[in-house]
Amino acid sequence: MAKFVYVYVGGQMAETPAAQEQAMQAWGAWFGTLGDSVADMGNPFGNSATVSSGGVADGGKSGAGGYSIVSAGSLSDATAKAKGCPVLASGGSVEIYEAIPM
Repeated sequence: MAKFVYVYVGGQMAETPAAQEQAMQAWGAWFGTLGDSVADMGNPFGNSATVSSGGVADGGKSGAGGYSIVSAGSLSDATAKAKGCPVLASGGSVEIYEAIPM
C-alpha cells in the first residue's frame, strides 16, 4: 500500500457553532468510512507564507487549508476514497499526491 497526501483546498468554514459541530461530525463520519487506510488524520492549516526567488509574501499561494495522509493501493483508489470528503460539499477540492518512499 502506498501513502497519499490529501491536500484540502478551498471550501467554506461553517459560520455558526451548530454548523461547525455538524461539519466536524461530517468529517468524523467520512474518516470512519476510510477505516484503517487513514495513516494520519492530519490538521487544518493556520497562518501561511509563500517563499519564492522574489521574496516572501503573506499567505499560501495554493490556498491549501489542511491535509490528511491515507494508504491506498493506487492513485485511482486514493481518488475514489476522496470522493466522499466533506470539503467537496462546501465548494472545495482535494488534491492528491503520492508520497514517494525515500
